Amino acid sequence: MDIVVSGIRPTGNLHLGNYFGAVKNFLKMQEENNCYFFIADYHSLTTHPTPANLHESVKQVLAEYLASGLNPEKSTLFIQSDLPEVAELYLLLNMNAYIGELERTTSFKDKIRLQPDNVNAGLLTYPVLMAADIIIHKAAKVPVGKDQEQNLEMARKFARRFNHIYKVDYFPEPKPFNFGEELIKIPGLDGSGKMGKSEGNGIFLYEEDSSIRKKIMRAVTDSGPTEKNQEISEPIKNLFTIMEQVSSTDTLEYFKEKYANCEIRYGDLKKQLAEDVIKFTSPFREKINAIKADNEYLRKVAKTGAEKARESATKTIKEVREIIGFRKFY
Repeated sequence: MDIVVSGIRPTGNLHLGNYFGAVKNFLKMQEENNCYFFIADYHSLTTHPTPANLHESVKQVLAEYLASGLNPEKSTLFIQSDLPEVAELYLLLNMNAYIGELERTTSFKDKIRLQPDNVNAGLLTYPVLMAADIIIHKAAKVPVGKDQEQNLEMARKFARRFNHIYKVDYFPEPKPFNFGEELIKIPGLDGSGKMGKSEGNGIFLYEEDSSIRKKIMRAVTDSGPTEKNQEISEPIKNLFTIMEQVSSTDTLEYFKEKYANCEIRYGDLKKQLAEDVIKFTSPFREKINAIKADNEYLRKVAKTGAEKARESATKTIKEVREIIGFRKFY
């Protein structure tokens, strides 16, 4: 089985885009591969979260992914900061990472534009920490979105560089895992683009019914079709895309037919979509609440995951130290 590594950002709730995109594919991957899924709390320090916010965010994300179906008995689910070996490999890789190449990364340029008053070293060396996360488990594959493709290429570069400098064939070069046509892209409610937290256009698995109704009723539409079988506009196509995932086939076909015949009432469409989304998300919200309330279960999952991940990471660090030339005198 291939070793697969993927990080999960502890920056907010899972939305429908996450679920139908990455998470559903994670569920398939854990059946067929040796998967390491980690909550990237070290990475979140670049935005200076408070201690209370950091802990609560990690707990929330852990509960949401467990409720979504990630199985700690089938995959290794752990918290990044529970592996001090990652920080050590990060330090060692930084010794052979160069400022010029890090400054040229798109993610660094984007971050300094978004937070010009907090351009910290962690932002600059983000690709190095990401590389450490991946290659410490000798991953063969990494599922990445477009925004992380360059950082994965950097990880491949750091693996090659280590092998070249120390004249070894130790780290494999991780390859991007692209879900291709299997990856369902859920659009946002603002009529364009993908669903996301920062865009404010998402529907979250943990969201209350009243909030879901309010968001969907405010979703962008158009002025309505003016002739039969008119091409569906982008905002309405987006609503139908969401409906494809949460509504019955009959419901979807009913509203598509109404649109084709110029009889569509967007208010009716939105009300139906809101109820179908609520029906879909409610079981997740109940599971998330139950898991969050079970501190003993969360402790067990985190502890078991850390032990499994450290077994892999400790072996790598021991061998890397030997390759570099660290020797004990006692």
